[in-house]
Amino acid sequence: MLVNSNGSMVRILAWQWRSVTLYMLLGGLAVFVHDILGQHQARIPSSGPAVLGAALGIFASFRTSAAYARWWEGRQLWGRLVNASRLFVSQCQAYVPDADVVRTVVTRHVLYVHVLRCQLRDDDPWVDAHVQRLLGRLGADEAWVTRARQQTSVLHWLAHESLLALTKAPLEPLKLQSLESTVATFLDVQGGCERIKRTPMPRGYGFFVSRLLILFAALFPFSLVETLSWAVVPLNLVVCLGFQLISETGRILEDPFNHFYNSLPVTSLSVNIERNLRQRLGDADLPDAVAVDANGVLW
Repeated sequence: MLVNSNGSMVRILAWQWRSVTLYMLLGGLAVFVHDILGQHQARIPSSGPAVLGAALGIFASFRTSAAYARWWEGRQLWGRLVNASRLFVSQCQAYVPDADVVRTVVTRHVLYVHVLRCQLRDDDPWVDAHVQRLLGRLGADEAWVTRARQQTSVLHWLAHESLLALTKAPLEPLKLQSLESTVATFLDVQGGCERIKRTPMPRGYGFFVSRLLILFAALFPFSLVETLSWAVVPLNLVVCLGFQLISETGRILEDPFNHFYNSLPVTSLSVNIERNLRQRLGDADLPDAVAVDANGVLW
Protein backbone atom coordinates (compact mmCIF):
# COMPACT_ATOMS: atom_id res chain seq x y z
CA MET A 1 0.00 0.00 0.00
CA LEU A 2 1.34 3.41 -0.96
CA VAL A 3 1.71 5.30 2.32
CA ASN A 4 3.38 8.45 1.04
CA SER A 5 3.92 9.67 -2.50
CA ASN A 6 7.51 9.97 -3.62
CA GLY A 7 6.58 9.70 -7.27
CA SER A 8 6.98 12.21 -10.06
CA MET A 9 5.39 12.97 -13.41
CA VAL A 10 8.48 11.64 -15.13
CA ARG A 11 7.95 8.20 -13.53
CA ILE A 12 4.26 8.28 -14.46
CA LEU A 13 5.09 9.13 -18.07
CA ALA A 14 7.71 6.38 -18.15
CA TRP A 15 5.19 3.89 -16.72
CA GLN A 16 2.63 4.77 -19.40
CA TRP A 17 5.09 5.46 -22.21
CA ARG A 18 3.14 3.51 -24.82
CA SER A 19 -0.03 5.48 -24.17
CA VAL A 20 1.93 8.75 -23.97
CA THR A 21 3.45 8.05 -27.38
CA LEU A 22 0.08 7.17 -28.90
CA TYR A 23 -1.68 10.29 -27.58
CA MET A 24 1.09 12.58 -28.80
CA LEU A 25 1.14 10.94 -32.22
CA LEU A 26 -2.63 11.29 -32.56
CA GLY A 27 -2.37 14.94 -31.57
CA GLY A 28 0.46 15.45 -34.04
CA LEU A 29 -1.60 13.71 -36.73
CA ALA A 30 -4.37 16.28 -36.34
CA VAL A 31 -1.86 19.15 -36.73
CA PHE A 32 -0.25 17.45 -39.73
CA VAL A 33 -3.57 16.94 -41.52
CA HIS A 34 -5.02 20.35 -40.68
CA ASP A 35 -2.03 22.70 -40.80
CA ILE A 36 0.56 21.03 -43.01
CA LEU A 37 -1.67 19.25 -45.55
CA GLY A 38 -4.22 22.03 -45.37
CA GLN A 39 -7.18 19.67 -45.02
CA HIS A 40 -9.32 22.10 -43.03
CA GLN A 41 -12.44 20.07 -43.64
CA ALA A 42 -10.94 17.49 -41.25
CA ARG A 43 -11.93 19.70 -38.32
CA ILE A 44 -14.90 18.29 -36.40
CA PRO A 45 -17.36 20.00 -34.02
CA SER A 46 -16.36 19.89 -30.38
CA SER A 47 -19.76 18.47 -29.36
CA GLY A 48 -18.80 14.98 -30.61
CA PRO A 49 -15.67 14.54 -28.47
CA ALA A 50 -17.48 16.21 -25.54
CA VAL A 51 -20.23 13.57 -25.53
CA LEU A 52 -17.69 10.79 -26.01
CA GLY A 53 -15.56 12.17 -23.17
CA ALA A 54 -18.57 12.20 -20.85
CA ALA A 55 -19.31 8.55 -21.62
CA LEU A 56 -15.65 7.69 -21.17
CA GLY A 57 -15.55 9.40 -17.79
CA ILE A 58 -18.61 7.45 -16.61
CA PHE A 59 -17.12 4.10 -17.65
CA ALA A 60 -13.69 4.83 -16.17
CA SER A 61 -15.07 6.22 -12.90
CA PHE A 62 -17.50 3.33 -12.42
CA ARG A 63 -14.74 0.79 -12.94
CA THR A 64 -12.48 2.54 -10.45
CA SER A 65 -15.27 2.81 -7.85
CA ALA A 66 -16.12 -0.88 -8.20
CA ALA A 67 -12.45 -1.83 -7.93
CA TYR A 68 -11.99 0.31 -4.81
CA ALA A 69 -15.00 -1.44 -3.24
CA ARG A 70 -13.17 -4.76 -3.71
CA TRP A 71 -10.00 -3.29 -2.20
CA TRP A 72 -11.87 -1.94 0.82
CA GLU A 73 -13.73 -5.22 1.34
CA GLY A 74 -10.37 -7.02 1.38
CA ARG A 75 -9.13 -4.60 4.04
CA GLN A 76 -12.25 -5.18 6.13
CA LEU A 77 -11.80 -8.94 5.89
CA TRP A 78 -8.22 -8.69 7.12
CA GLY A 79 -9.40 -6.40 9.91
CA ARG A 80 -11.79 -9.16 10.99
CA LEU A 81 -8.92 -11.62 10.84
CA VAL A 82 -6.82 -9.41 13.14
CA ASN A 83 -9.60 -9.07 15.70
CA ALA A 84 -10.62 -12.73 15.57
CA SER A 85 -6.98 -13.79 16.00
CA ARG A 86 -6.66 -11.71 19.16
CA LEU A 87 -9.89 -13.22 20.47
CA PHE A 88 -8.65 -16.71 19.60
CA VAL A 89 -5.48 -16.45 21.68
CA SER A 90 -7.48 -15.03 24.60
CA GLN A 91 -9.93 -17.94 24.38
CA CYS A 92 -7.14 -20.50 24.21
CA GLN A 93 -5.38 -19.08 27.26
CA ALA A 94 -8.63 -18.83 29.23
CA TYR A 95 -10.12 -22.20 28.26
CA VAL A 96 -7.15 -24.56 27.83
CA PRO A 97 -5.13 -25.37 30.95
CA ASP A 98 -2.22 -26.96 29.07
CA ALA A 99 0.21 -24.15 28.13
CA ASP A 100 2.01 -26.38 25.61
CA VAL A 101 -1.24 -27.04 23.73
CA VAL A 102 -2.01 -23.31 23.71
CA ARG A 103 1.43 -22.50 22.30
CA THR A 104 1.13 -25.14 19.60
CA VAL A 105 -2.36 -24.07 18.55
CA VAL A 106 -1.54 -20.35 18.52
CA THR A 107 1.69 -20.89 16.58
CA ARG A 108 -0.21 -23.05 14.11
CA HIS A 109 -2.75 -20.27 13.67
CA VAL A 110 0.02 -17.76 12.93
CA LEU A 111 1.30 -20.23 10.35
CA TYR A 112 -2.22 -20.33 8.91
CA VAL A 113 -2.22 -16.52 8.54
CA HIS A 114 1.14 -16.49 6.72
CA VAL A 115 0.09 -19.31 4.39
CA LEU A 116 -3.13 -17.43 3.62
CA ARG A 117 -1.06 -14.35 2.72
CA CYS A 118 1.16 -16.38 0.39
CA GLN A 119 -1.75 -18.06 -1.36
CA LEU A 120 -3.57 -14.77 -1.91
CA ARG A 121 -0.42 -13.33 -3.49
CA ASP A 122 0.17 -16.48 -5.57
CA ASP A 123 3.47 -17.10 -3.77
CA ASP A 124 4.83 -20.49 -2.78
CA PRO A 125 4.28 -20.63 1.00
CA TRP A 126 6.93 -23.30 1.52
CA VAL A 127 9.75 -20.98 0.48
CA ASP A 128 8.42 -18.00 2.46
CA ALA A 129 10.80 -16.98 5.25
CA HIS A 130 8.02 -16.49 7.82
CA VAL A 131 6.47 -19.88 7.06
CA GLN A 132 9.83 -21.64 7.31
CA ARG A 133 10.57 -19.91 10.61
CA LEU A 134 7.25 -20.99 12.09
CA LEU A 135 7.67 -24.55 10.89
CA GLY A 136 10.93 -24.58 12.83
CA ARG A 137 9.17 -23.26 15.96
CA LEU A 138 6.53 -25.96 15.65
CA GLY A 139 9.19 -28.60 15.30
CA ALA A 140 7.34 -29.81 12.24
CA ASP A 141 9.01 -32.89 10.84
CA GLU A 142 9.26 -33.78 7.20
CA ALA A 143 6.21 -36.05 7.38
CA TRP A 144 4.04 -33.23 8.75
CA VAL A 145 5.17 -30.81 6.05
CA THR A 146 4.61 -33.48 3.38
CA ARG A 147 1.05 -34.01 4.60
CA ALA A 148 0.48 -30.25 4.53
CA ARG A 149 1.73 -30.00 0.96
CA GLN A 150 -0.56 -32.80 -0.17
CA GLN A 151 -3.73 -31.17 1.14
CA THR A 152 -6.20 -29.81 -1.38
CA SER A 153 -6.53 -26.80 0.92
CA VAL A 154 -3.60 -26.29 3.26
CA LEU A 155 -5.51 -23.59 5.10
CA HIS A 156 -8.48 -25.78 5.93
CA TRP A 157 -6.12 -28.54 7.01
CA LEU A 158 -4.26 -26.22 9.38
CA ALA A 159 -7.57 -25.04 10.91
CA HIS A 160 -8.66 -28.67 11.31
CA GLU A 161 -5.37 -29.57 13.00
CA SER A 162 -5.82 -26.72 15.50
CA LEU A 163 -9.38 -27.77 16.32
CA LEU A 164 -8.25 -31.37 16.69
CA ALA A 165 -5.62 -30.33 19.22
CA LEU A 166 -8.17 -28.29 21.17
CA THR A 167 -10.69 -31.14 21.34
CA LYS A 168 -8.11 -33.25 23.17
CA ALA A 169 -8.13 -30.75 26.03
CA PRO A 170 -10.76 -31.12 28.79
CA LEU A 171 -13.06 -28.38 27.47
CA GLU A 172 -16.65 -27.73 28.40
CA PRO A 173 -19.04 -27.97 25.43
CA LEU A 174 -19.84 -24.24 25.44
CA LYS A 175 -16.16 -23.30 25.45
CA LEU A 176 -15.43 -25.69 22.59
CA GLN A 177 -18.39 -24.25 20.68
CA SER A 178 -17.01 -20.75 21.23
CA LEU A 179 -13.63 -21.78 19.85
CA GLU A 180 -15.26 -23.44 16.85
CA SER A 181 -17.16 -20.21 16.17
CA THR A 182 -13.89 -18.27 16.11
CA VAL A 183 -12.31 -20.78 13.73
CA ALA A 184 -15.42 -20.45 11.54
CA THR A 185 -14.71 -16.71 11.40
CA PHE A 186 -11.22 -17.46 10.08
CA LEU A 187 -12.69 -19.63 7.33
CA ASP A 188 -15.29 -16.96 6.48
CA VAL A 189 -12.50 -14.41 6.07
CA GLN A 190 -10.53 -16.85 3.94
CA GLY A 191 -13.57 -17.53 1.75
CA GLY A 192 -14.21 -13.82 1.28
CA CYS A 193 -10.60 -13.17 0.27
CA GLU A 194 -10.63 -16.10 -2.15
CA ARG A 195 -13.87 -14.82 -3.69
CA ILE A 196 -12.26 -11.44 -4.37
CA LYS A 197 -9.07 -13.06 -5.66
CA ARG A 198 -10.69 -15.63 -7.94
CA THR A 199 -13.58 -13.54 -9.31
CA PRO A 200 -12.33 -10.97 -11.80
CA MET A 201 -14.33 -7.89 -12.68
CA PRO A 202 -16.29 -8.15 -15.95
CA ARG A 203 -13.84 -7.68 -18.79
CA GLY A 204 -16.28 -5.47 -20.64
CA TYR A 205 -15.48 -2.42 -18.50
CA GLY A 206 -11.78 -2.48 -19.30
CA PHE A 207 -12.46 -3.24 -22.98
CA PHE A 208 -14.91 -0.37 -23.44
CA VAL A 209 -12.71 2.12 -21.62
CA SER A 210 -9.62 1.27 -23.66
CA ARG A 211 -11.46 1.42 -27.01
CA LEU A 212 -13.38 4.58 -26.18
CA LEU A 213 -10.18 6.23 -25.00
CA ILE A 214 -8.38 5.52 -28.27
CA LEU A 215 -11.37 6.87 -30.23
CA PHE A 216 -11.50 9.97 -28.03
CA ALA A 217 -7.74 10.54 -28.38
CA ALA A 218 -8.13 10.39 -32.18
CA LEU A 219 -11.12 12.77 -32.38
CA PHE A 220 -10.39 15.28 -29.62
CA PRO A 221 -7.39 16.99 -31.35
CA PHE A 222 -9.42 17.56 -34.55
CA SER A 223 -11.98 19.57 -32.59
CA LEU A 224 -9.37 22.05 -31.30
CA VAL A 225 -6.57 22.02 -33.86
CA GLU A 226 -7.89 25.09 -35.71
CA THR A 227 -7.70 27.14 -32.52
CA LEU A 228 -4.66 25.68 -30.77
CA SER A 229 -2.49 24.33 -33.60
CA TRP A 230 0.56 22.53 -32.10
CA ALA A 231 -0.62 23.24 -28.56
CA VAL A 232 -3.26 20.54 -29.11
CA VAL A 233 -0.53 17.88 -28.83
CA PRO A 234 0.29 18.40 -25.11
CA LEU A 235 -3.39 19.12 -24.38
CA ASN A 236 -4.41 15.81 -25.92
CA LEU A 237 -1.74 14.09 -23.85
CA VAL A 238 -2.89 15.66 -20.57
CA VAL A 239 -6.61 15.00 -21.09
CA CYS A 240 -6.24 11.45 -22.39
CA LEU A 241 -3.59 10.53 -19.84
CA GLY A 242 -5.97 11.67 -17.10
CA PHE A 243 -8.61 9.21 -18.33
CA GLN A 244 -5.92 6.55 -18.73
CA LEU A 245 -4.69 6.91 -15.15
CA ILE A 246 -8.24 6.72 -13.76
CA SER A 247 -8.72 3.49 -15.68
CA GLU A 248 -5.33 2.14 -14.59
CA THR A 249 -6.17 2.85 -10.95
CA GLY A 250 -9.23 0.63 -11.31
CA ARG A 251 -7.18 -2.12 -12.95
CA ILE A 252 -4.63 -2.06 -10.15
CA LEU A 253 -7.21 -2.06 -7.34
CA GLU A 254 -9.16 -4.91 -8.93
CA ASP A 255 -6.88 -7.44 -7.20
CA PRO A 256 -6.07 -6.04 -3.73
CA PHE A 257 -3.71 -8.93 -2.94
CA ASN A 258 -1.19 -8.58 -5.75
CA HIS A 259 2.40 -7.33 -5.51
CA PHE A 260 1.68 -3.87 -6.92
CA TYR A 261 2.32 -0.74 -4.87
CA ASN A 262 -1.38 -0.11 -4.17
CA SER A 263 -2.11 -3.63 -2.92
CA LEU A 264 -3.19 -4.30 0.64
CA PRO A 265 -0.26 -4.51 3.10
CA VAL A 266 -0.99 -8.14 3.97
CA THR A 267 2.66 -8.83 4.85
CA SER A 268 2.54 -6.08 7.46
CA LEU A 269 -0.84 -7.30 8.72
CA SER A 270 0.24 -10.93 9.00
CA VAL A 271 3.45 -10.00 10.83
CA ASN A 272 1.49 -7.77 13.19
CA ILE A 273 -0.88 -10.65 13.93
CA GLU A 274 2.12 -12.83 14.75
CA ARG A 275 3.63 -10.15 16.99
CA ASN A 276 0.33 -9.60 18.84
CA LEU A 277 -0.33 -13.29 19.45
CA ARG A 278 3.19 -14.24 20.43
CA GLN A 279 3.39 -11.29 22.81
CA ARG A 280 0.39 -12.80 24.58
CA LEU A 281 2.35 -16.05 24.87
CA GLY A 282 5.24 -14.17 26.46
CA ASP A 283 7.68 -14.63 23.57
CA ALA A 284 10.51 -12.12 23.30
CA ASP A 285 12.08 -13.12 19.96
CA LEU A 286 9.41 -11.45 17.85
CA PRO A 287 9.84 -10.67 14.15
CA ASP A 288 10.44 -7.04 13.28
CA ALA A 289 7.40 -5.07 12.19
CA VAL A 290 7.28 -4.40 8.46
CA ALA A 291 8.47 -0.86 7.72
CA VAL A 292 7.66 1.44 4.83
CA ASP A 293 10.27 0.99 2.10
CA ALA A 294 12.26 3.69 0.30
CA ASN A 295 9.48 4.16 -2.26
CA GLY A 296 6.88 4.90 0.41
CA VAL A 297 5.20 1.48 0.07
CA LEU A 298 4.06 -0.71 2.97
CA TRP A 299 3.90 -4.35 1.91
